[in-house]
Amino acid sequence: MSNNGKTVLLVEDNEDNRIVYSTILEHFGYSVIEALNGEEGIAKARSEMPDLILMDISIPVIDGWEATQVLKRDPATRAIPIIALTAHALAADREKAFEVGCDAYLAKPCEPKTVVSEVRRFIGGGNGR
Repeated sequence: MSNNGKTVLLVEDNEDNRIVYSTILEHFGYSVIEALNGEEGIAKARSEMPDLILMDISIPVIDGWEATQVLKRDPATRAIPIIALTAHALAADREKAFEVGCDAYLAKPCEPKTVVSEVRRFIGGGNGR
């Protein structure tokens, strides 16, 4: 699936968003693991150890704020970059994203190529496209 060995965990409950972002990331050579809620995202981050996590904030079970805090407190997952990908677009939301440990913040709707650009900034290019 990928020739660069880079894996992205996409934690997103909206199916349309999952399809758009996973398709573009795979097109650029990344392997994509999906989680539908924060609890599943935490479990997959711990079991799969992705290179980067795209974290929606408004997700069921455990929201993205709390899931990020859990992962950043865990020595095993704390170094994984987490990009908040959220419709929470106020300045206070951006500040909160960094307070809970997110490494970057993208407001939805977000162009898929912008997402790829941010992913590349943290973990390098996909397959060179």
